[in-house]
Amino acid sequence: MKSTAMRGADALLEALKVAGIRTIFTLSGNHVMSVFDAAVDNEIELIHVRQEGAAVHMADAWARMSGKVGVALVTGGPGHANAISALYTAKCGEMPVVLLSGHAPLRELGLGAFQEMSQAEMAAPVTKASWTAQSTATLPKDLARAFRIAQSGRPGPVHVSLPSDVLEAEFSGSRPEAGEFAAEPQALAPVAAQAIVRELANAQRPLVIAPPLLATPPGRKLVDGLRRALGVPVVVMESPRGINDPGLGAIAEILAECDLIVLLGKALDFTLRFGKAPTMAAQCRWIVIEPDVELLARAARTQKERLSLSAIADARSAAKALMLAAADGGAGRHEKWAAEVQAAIDYRPWGSDAAAFPRNGGMHSTAMCLGLQPFLDRHADAIFVCDGGEVGQWAQAVLKAPQRVINGFAGAIGSAIPFAIGAKKACPGSPVLTVLGDGTFGFHMAEFDTAVRNNLPFVAVVGNDAKWNAEYQIQVRDFGEPRALGCTLGQATRYDLVASALGGHGEFVVKGEDLPGALVRAFASGKPACVNVLIQGTPAPIVRRKK
Repeated sequence: MKSTAMRGADALLEALKVAGIRTIFTLSGNHVMSVFDAAVDNEIELIHVRQEGAAVHMADAWARMSGKVGVALVTGGPGHANAISALYTAKCGEMPVVLLSGHAPLRELGLGAFQEMSQAEMAAPVTKASWTAQSTATLPKDLARAFRIAQSGRPGPVHVSLPSDVLEAEFSGSRPEAGEFAAEPQALAPVAAQAIVRELANAQRPLVIAPPLLATPPGRKLVDGLRRALGVPVVVMESPRGINDPGLGAIAEILAECDLIVLLGKALDFTLRFGKAPTMAAQCRWIVIEPDVELLARAARTQKERLSLSAIADARSAAKALMLAAADGGAGRHEKWAAEVQAAIDYRPWGSDAAAFPRNGGMHSTAMCLGLQPFLDRHADAIFVCDGGEVGQWAQAVLKAPQRVINGFAGAIGSAIPFAIGAKKACPGSPVLTVLGDGTFGFHMAEFDTAVRNNLPFVAVVGNDAKWNAEYQIQVRDFGEPRALGCTLGQATRYDLVASALGGHGEFVVKGEDLPGALVRAFASGKPACVNVLIQGTPAPIVRRKK
């Protein structure tokens, strides 16, 4: 029987409700059983997953699509360790995720407690902040602090470890107000915004580059408004391939021509080749708007006299300030240049006829993706989820969708299936189509069971080329095909039957003409579905226009 006294676990869930959270992605374990018990009496749904990393990925995708903080709850020790790598994907995707991990009791620390581990220290490198709660009385305040940090500045994940005795002890502290969970904006000063608008207006070939944070549905609306207000091209970068992101077409050629680049919260890093020539024109000037003081200093150190202006501000606040400054006059009008930029981004060297691609050794990745596009065209609310690897790069280059979620700057594969589930939970009325490779499928295939149990249908199209193709292509390029090693997967493995065995729907496709029907049947099943497509192992595209 549950005690009538409020425990730390009860106070934790009450605080989540104050923050507007009604869904937690979780996996059970000894240290968090009091939270599961508390959930029985609260209006918070537990989506119980099969692996801790998947819980974090689901919270990540849920945050992207809902615009709220995603919450994952795991047990301590090995459970916490399993969740760590997924935090890196959330950090690189700039998503506000809070990971709550069970923890050995405070009273037993240093005595060899069950699954005792330095959890906060382990999570610190892949989070904005990481700590262990020390008191039942302050537990709700810990949660409010975590939410505030996760959403402020450059958003990202925060971890809080929850010792089991802190969760189980009687709670007698104060409850936080809703405002304590909110982000703390870093506003761009009006004088700085006006100066940036003037610089953009006076440039000949300006470009604004926005971060992954603005690749979310609300973020893209903000980008569209900024593009109209400034009258200059605004590009969102979210792929680890950076200037070689096939989803951005021939963007590399544009960057080499720019005379002014404004980084709107986009870090100057490997994705931009560190801003060096010849990737960027040697005479190109930079304006850096950055919420992180250290990254701002790094940009100043590397760009030196090329840095025209810099300012501390978060991307969303800065975008709004720039739109206000542009409305007061001084906005540029670069219609011809904007058209050139868009033409480069839209450029694809292949045609639109799937039948034109060679079929020796299976379907070409482009043909597979072109077979999927009509479905996305028919659904204005469709969500396209995509993993990395060579198959993912083809999908990101070919497929256009109203909303998309990708693996992001982390470059880590494996998130597609839990991403699809998290996106579906956030947007239950929208069809979710995810594309992934056969290597990726192995990471979280058991989450088909999670989707079945929670009635969260989606369709996963697996490009099956029987190899870890990204690594295989590196080996062939750098060492020669005879030295390719350790990248082979099973020939014609029936991933569709795995989905069926877990309660979902499966389709096996060998011929391109069979793909549309298989996709229709998969969505019509109303179940989590896998469409297993045999494809060629083709390298990812690098889009360049012929001079």
